[in-house]
Amino acid sequence: MAGGLTYTMLDGADMATAEVYGRTLVELAKEHPEIVGFSGDLAKSTKIGILADTFPERFFNVGIAEQNMFGMAAGMAKCGYVPFVSTFASFATMRALEQLRTDICYGNANVKVIATHSGLSFGQAGSTHQSPEDFGILRSISNLVTLCPADGMATAQAVEAVYEHVGPAYVRVNRGFDQKVYSEPIPNFHIGGSHTLMEGSDLTIMATGAPVWRAMQAAERLRAEDGLSVRVIDLYSIKPLDEETIKVAVAETRRVITVEDANIAHGLGSAVADVAVSTGKGFAFRKLGIPDEWAMIGQPEDLFAHYGYDENGILETARELMRIEIEEDDDWDDEV
Repeated sequence: MAGGLTYTMLDGADMATAEVYGRTLVELAKEHPEIVGFSGDLAKSTKIGILADTFPERFFNVGIAEQNMFGMAAGMAKCGYVPFVSTFASFATMRALEQLRTDICYGNANVKVIATHSGLSFGQAGSTHQSPEDFGILRSISNLVTLCPADGMATAQAVEAVYEHVGPAYVRVNRGFDQKVYSEPIPNFHIGGSHTLMEGSDLTIMATGAPVWRAMQAAERLRAEDGLSVRVIDLYSIKPLDEETIKVAVAETRRVITVEDANIAHGLGSAVADVAVSTGKGFAFRKLGIPDEWAMIGQPEDLFAHYGYDENGILETARELMRIEIEEDDDWDDEV
């Protein structure tokens, strides 16, 4: 197996990704008194408790009543406040789904949902606390901006971006420590954007969230061991997607792998495929992530390895994709 939490605890950044969120929110709240926070008995786990400690009069713990929490947040947004609601991703997208859809998104309430413990980052807690389904659910809800940052730096930028955005927004972060992808702010970070971490012409790996670091590791090995030129794109904005960047990657590399810590049935890979096929151009394509089944219980790194979306899984898939012959056709006007 992959060694459990070895890399997570020993080599990760100084702060858990969720803690970066909590500290960023406090800094925003110092400048913007309309920011308020909500939790459903998970303030410590989701790190919104940092806001509660700093501004207790602007924090509301509603208990284990997520539906009520989302409804209250929608009401306060209509009164001019900017609520930040924090709970586990499994509760935000399933237990409180009707309120997220109807009270917040249908009503265009200016509520920001910061969902932690996403994907299999809390894999040891089992299916009740895992959230492989959330991308599919979120993509189907109209009027909901959805961001999935790769590490702490990107999380801070995502929190600032959704505050600036007027309307419903959802930020998906992990449970614990993420490997450091960015040492400086992402240039031109914005809703609907992406960031190309590595340029390449043979193959494109598009990833979001925790798999971004793994995609970079795989790309480096493909360069060193196989002599391949690999493009790596961080699709931090799930909805809206950076469709132009996806189309260019399909046209220029014609081999694409998507990597996500989510169910591949309706997640990032499906969203990318929708854009890619609209180009009318031929390409080879693979989706990596959680298969459409109930996930095992285990430590995140072990589960990533088991389901083939760790560094080794990406590497193996890339080599398989490179063995596929694609008809040479530089003039694609006839395919559009």
